[in-house]
Amino acid sequence: MFTGIIEDLGTVEEVKRTDRGALLSFVTALPLNRIAIGESIAVNGACLTVIRKRRSARSAAIAMEVSAETLRRTTLGTLEAGDRVNLERCLSLDKLIGGHLVSGHVDGVGRIVAIAREGASMLYTFEVAPAQARYLVEKGSVAIDGVSLTVFGIRGRRFAVALIPHTLKMTTLGRKRIGDAVNIESDMLVKYVERILAGRRSEGASRMAWAPASAAPAAIAPALKTAGPARRARGRRA
Repeated sequence: MFTGIIEDLGTVEEVKRTDRGALLSFVTALPLNRIAIGESIAVNGACLTVIRKRRSARSAAIAMEVSAETLRRTTLGTLEAGDRVNLERCLSLDKLIGGHLVSGHVDGVGRIVAIAREGASMLYTFEVAPAQARYLVEKGSVAIDGVSLTVFGIRGRRFAVALIPHTLKMTTLGRKRIGDAVNIESDMLVKYVERILAGRRSEGASRMAWAPASAAPAAIAPALKTAGPARRARGRRA
């Protein structure tokens, strides 16, 4: 679990392709003494596991394995030595949630379709697949390359976010251009709500299937037959 607040702008040191995925290493300023082997770190929003770490006189580096599925669903497969990446360590109980709850499980890849200046900030417009677009909520949250941002200006499959100078400087988004691909993770709370509502609709449909409309009159008919004489008897006594 992450928060979408980037801790370090790392650099790709090496990319090794394998038949099962890839092995990526990154030079980082994150404190290696506080990173354990097996720990999760989000790289451009994708949750990866640290398998090695190395410190030298000049730099510190961490290495992670990337599965074929992750390469298919994210932009990590396009990384090359020298590229910059957003790094965030996993959430701890004593850490402030400055962004929103991010799982590090990327839903898909979107693209930048427009960049415009607005004062000191920059407005970025992104386009995503329909499967991601349905989760967009005005003033809701989205993680873009692991950065927690607020959604607005939704138009179909497109939406805008505002990036302040600090975010532009401290993340890879400030280096992006129109046409560049980015990792998109929708707000997990929206997906859970959708799942719960879908389950309730399914349960409701199942109950209706067990009690067809034609069954109601048949069940009521015997009661109506016995109710008639009873009412007549009460009338005679009156």
